[in-house]
Amino acid sequence: MGKALVIGCGGVASVAIQKCCQNSEVFEEVCIASRTKSKCDDLKAKLEGKTKTKITTAKVDADNVDELIALINEVKPDIVMNLALPYQDLTIMDACLATKTNYLDTANYEPEDTAKFEYSWQWAYRERFEEAGITALLGSGFDPGVTSVFSAYALKHEFDEIEYIDILDCNAGDHGYPFATNFNPEINIREVSAKGSYWENGEWVETEPMEIKRVYNFPEVGEKDMYLLHHEEIESLALNIPGIKRIRFFMTFGESYLTHLKCLENVGMTSIEPIEYEGKQIIPLQFLKAVLPDPASLGPRTKGKTNIGCIFRGKKDGEDKTYYLYNVCDHEECYQEVGSQAVSYTTGVPAMIGAMMLMTGTWDKNGVYNIEEFDPDPFMDALNKWGLPWKESFEPELVD
Repeated sequence: MGKALVIGCGGVASVAIQKCCQNSEVFEEVCIASRTKSKCDDLKAKLEGKTKTKITTAKVDADNVDELIALINEVKPDIVMNLALPYQDLTIMDACLATKTNYLDTANYEPEDTAKFEYSWQWAYRERFEEAGITALLGSGFDPGVTSVFSAYALKHEFDEIEYIDILDCNAGDHGYPFATNFNPEINIREVSAKGSYWENGEWVETEPMEIKRVYNFPEVGEKDMYLLHHEEIESLALNIPGIKRIRFFMTFGESYLTHLKCLENVGMTSIEPIEYEGKQIIPLQFLKAVLPDPASLGPRTKGKTNIGCIFRGKKDGEDKTYYLYNVCDHEECYQEVGSQAVSYTTGVPAMIGAMMLMTGTWDKNGVYNIEEFDPDPFMDALNKWGLPWKESFEPELVD
C-alpha cells in the first residue's frame, strides 16, 4: 500500500511503529528517523523478522528544515508521522509543504521559550496545504485524538446537539517511584504547572493551576482526584462542535505527584527561564528532566489501568440526553504486547490509525484539519481492531 516516514523514536513512536508493522498490508515500508540513529537501529533490530514491513533508519535533526526536506526527498514517503516533540511541528510541516507530502502529529505546536500551546500557528498553514494538494492531520493521539473522534461520533450517532463535554483522563498506573512523569517530563510539567482554562459560552475562562478539583469514580479503576487543565482539543472542538456551551478537561493526579511537583516549583526547578550555573546557561526544567526516570523505563514497572473518555450532554429528538464514551487500557498488557506502558500505547495506536486513514484514502481532503473534522466511523472501527476498544454508558455519573 505505501510508505511512512516516522520522525521520533521515543515511547509513543516505538508503539506507533510496532503497530505499523502489525499492519504491514498498509505500511509496506517504514523509515524511522531521529537525532539519535542508534535508537532507531535498536528498534529496527527488535522488529526485523517479526513483520513483513520493510524497516529502514536515518539520522535527522527535526529542527532543521533543509535536513528534513533532504530526508523526505530521499525516502519519498506517502506520509510523515511527526512523533517527535511539539516544538518541531512547524519545521516538519514546512518540510512536508516543500515536498508535497502528507503530515500527521499527535500534539499541537508550542514554542520552546514559552509554555503556551495553541493551534493558531498550525492553522495558519491551511491554504498552503490545500494549494499543495496535501493533508495535515492534527492531533491523532488519544487526547487530543481519540477524544475528538469520540466527540464527532457522539454528534453523528447519539445527539442532534451537544451542549456540554467533559473530557476525563485517568491514569491509575503505579510505577513505584516517588515521582516520575508518564511522558516527556518537560512537556508534562509545563502542561501541569500552566494556568488551567475551559471553554464556556463562546470564551475562555482561565483558572489558577490545579485550582479546580473533582473526585470521580472511573469505571474499572475506582475513585480518583482529578484537576481541571487547559488542553488543546478544547480549542478545536469549540470550533467544530456546533452549539457547544462548555468544554472542560480533567486529569487525575495522586497526592505524591502533586506534593513533589509543588516542592520542585517552590525551589525553581520547574522554571523554563535560563539561569547561570558554573559559567553555563542551563534551564532548570531541562536539568530536572535529566535526573528524573526516563518515561520509557516505566513500562516494566507499571501496574494498573488508564481510563480516558468523554461525557456528553445535549439533546436528541428534543429530549435531554447523557452519553459517556471511554477506553480502559491495562499497563501490563501493553507492556507484554509492545514493551511500553499504557500512556505511550494510547497515543501510539491512534497515530498509526490516523496515518492509515490517510494512506488508504479513507480520509481524503486537502488542507490542515483537526481529527474531528473527518468521518469518525472508520476510525472507531479501527480502535476496536487495533487494541483500544471503546465502551459506552448511557447513565454515567456526571461531573458537577
